[in-house]
Amino acid sequence: MRIAQIHGRRGLVAGVILFGIGLVLPYLPGVYPVFAIDLLCFALAAVAFDLLLGFTGLLSFGHALFWGGGGYTATILIAHATHSFLLALLAGTLYALVLAVIVGALAIRRTGIYFAMITLAIAEIQYFMAFQLVSLTGGENGVQIATRGTIFGLALENDRAYYYVVLGIAVVVTVFAIRVVTSPFGAVLAAMRENEQRARSIGYNTERFKLAAFTMSGGLAGLAGSLYAIGNKLSGLDGVDWHTSGKIVMMTILGGIGTIFGPMVGAGLFEALDYYVSKTAIGDKTNVVMGFIFAVVILVARRGIVGEILHRAFVPKVLLVQDEERPDRLVPEGSGVSAT
Repeated sequence: MRIAQIHGRRGLVAGVILFGIGLVLPYLPGVYPVFAIDLLCFALAAVAFDLLLGFTGLLSFGHALFWGGGGYTATILIAHATHSFLLALLAGTLYALVLAVIVGALAIRRTGIYFAMITLAIAEIQYFMAFQLVSLTGGENGVQIATRGTIFGLALENDRAYYYVVLGIAVVVTVFAIRVVTSPFGAVLAAMRENEQRARSIGYNTERFKLAAFTMSGGLAGLAGSLYAIGNKLSGLDGVDWHTSGKIVMMTILGGIGTIFGPMVGAGLFEALDYYVSKTAIGDKTNVVMGFIFAVVILVARRGIVGEILHRAFVPKVLLVQDEERPDRLVPEGSGVSAT
């Protein structure tokens, strides 16, 4: 199930529903504004990752490289240079973009597990650098900031006000992602995902397209990580740890790769389970519960939650073939009408 099957009216309906939930999320019972901010930031990271995995077919185990790196950059800038939220956000995103170009240029020459392991290895280098450069990153203590900065002269200390700033950015990023995957550029990515050799044989420089997709994905992940770090007024080693990369992968698969909206739902479910289960009597078994639910979803809905729903609701149950007499019409196979 791909985005082509949910754009248009169906995609508009899904987008409106998710936007409506986003508008009221901080006011729902039991939902703290900071938790809502975290959920939204991870949803953005999952959308960024879906551009790479779902639409390009590249599995990265190193997206914490951009998420955490962007977060460190933004908070360091606020702590030592400026209180401008926009400048800090731009710096975090730019750091991730530049890093994505460099890492992508190295990684895209490999495929499959080799590509994944290169991204993981480089992400681990950044982790150990963050651990060792105590004077800059704070080491195990991380970088703490006293303020989220200001935007157009307005302070962002109110949690709900900051949440709606993040929500506005999330809407823009989601529209951008949908525009990318439904454009001719997205069509080339889809062709590469299905058969890279054939795409190369008809004249496309597949390495350039993969690098472009990797750069966009990394930059957006850096944007999400910067928003997360500023929102929590802290960037730490957990942001650049490989567990965060795995978390983003799980969110995307849980919701449904190649759907844009699916990873957002997956991020919401993952964060909600992590947050609320940890506060119950079995809180020390949170990882076991989440692993069990993830396994069940994969077994029952191999396309992910949203992907499976879309497949069952919109994919025809019979095979349609072209009508020989009217090529512009599709008819059910076996209906007695001659087909080409």
